[in-house]
Amino acid sequence: MVVVGRTLSDDRGMSTVEYAIGTLAAAALGLLLYSLISGDWMQVLLKALLQRAFTVDA
Repeated sequence: MVVVGRTLSDDRGMSTVEYAIGTLAAAALGLLLYSLISGDWMQVLLKALLQRAFTVDA
């Protein structure tokens, strides 16, 4: 089967590939953020930050 009239500037289907790459990038970023926040050192850091923020010096 020969495709006639198709040129290099024809980008049909590119949006699907772009959405797939964007979805993979968003999933990878979500996994990275989840792994950072669920780590022990991040929980200790957040706890210290909240204690400092809600502590009133008299």
